[in-house]
Amino acid sequence: MQRSNHPRLLDISREFQIHGEILHAEPCKVGHINETYTATYDQGGTQVRYIHQRINHEVFRDPAGVMDNLMRVTVHLHRKLAEAGVKDLTRRALTVVPTHDGASFHKTREGEYWRTFVFIERVRTFEAVESPAQAFEAGRAFGEFQSLLADLPGKRLAETIPNFHNTRRRFEAMLAAVQSDKANRAAAAKTEIECALKQEPIVDTVLDALAKKRIPERTTHNDTKFNNVMLDTDTQKAMCVVDLDTVMPGSPLYDFGDMVRTTTSPTLEDELDLSKVRMQMPMFKALARGYLGTAGKFLTKNERDLIAMSGRLITLTLGLRFLTDFLQGDTYFRVHRPQHNLDRCRTQFRLVESIAKQEEAMQKFADGV
Repeated sequence: MQRSNHPRLLDISREFQIHGEILHAEPCKVGHINETYTATYDQGGTQVRYIHQRINHEVFRDPAGVMDNLMRVTVHLHRKLAEAGVKDLTRRALTVVPTHDGASFHKTREGEYWRTFVFIERVRTFEAVESPAQAFEAGRAFGEFQSLLADLPGKRLAETIPNFHNTRRRFEAMLAAVQSDKANRAAAAKTEIECALKQEPIVDTVLDALAKKRIPERTTHNDTKFNNVMLDTDTQKAMCVVDLDTVMPGSPLYDFGDMVRTTTSPTLEDELDLSKVRMQMPMFKALARGYLGTAGKFLTKNERDLIAMSGRLITLTLGLRFLTDFLQGDTYFRVHRPQHNLDRCRTQFRLVESIAKQEEAMQKFADGV
């Protein structure tokens, strides 16, 4: 068999408790942040796949804290699923492969942080939702994820990206980026800046509710894009929630809001034809049924009362992040074309407008689930 000619991954692969020899590896092009490879190993004539991933420690400044969170969460998920009699656990929750000294990650001499997961077979992801059935599965998966972690023991999880969903800080960062205009791009984003300013009245809604104890802090995923749910290739049922680097203390409203953003519009995150960007009520209804069917048992009334608004808030938050990164010269998100972050921002802000027009009807439906 032909062996891998990727010397970097050859060295990395030897650090983890993996039997056999690496055959080949391919980069995964999904995701904005980390560098990820799918690696195939020869284990006694059987080909077995793993994921090798370099943690972007410029974004995640505390990789050890990220991995401590991830280990606590995945071990708890495996235990809870096993107690519930769930089979095929490596397809239902991420499984971390330890290094030879039992650590959850390997730090290279160059200061890179690498980790390895068992590859989840017979699943696929979608960049955009294609049907109400998929929206239902997304809601069910993340609602179950939150429910399983509701009794996570031990100390408070580390904040892997402090103030990640702090919309007020995102808004202030956007204002500062406009003021400095260090990349000389504010003129190109004039319309988007004006759109952001009009939404300021809602930026503190969840923050105030948390601060005043009207809603509780919980363990949440904080990056509930539809492509972070793996669906079984045969049944199309949700199997596993992935991309756990942002699992930390937060509000379930952040998670649900991001689901609204990523499952109710038929377009990609960077859609250029803004006439296609709209919140589809059938998708929202399916999403809400799936989510509230699993998470509804622990949500309080105050949390449920903000369900519809959360979609507009989190869509605005990400739009602000894309806008700020564009104004600062594309320093955070990976871009693949000129003005890519501005395109992403425009898509989010158009969706904000669509959600606002339908928010009352959305909340009325959620109240009845």
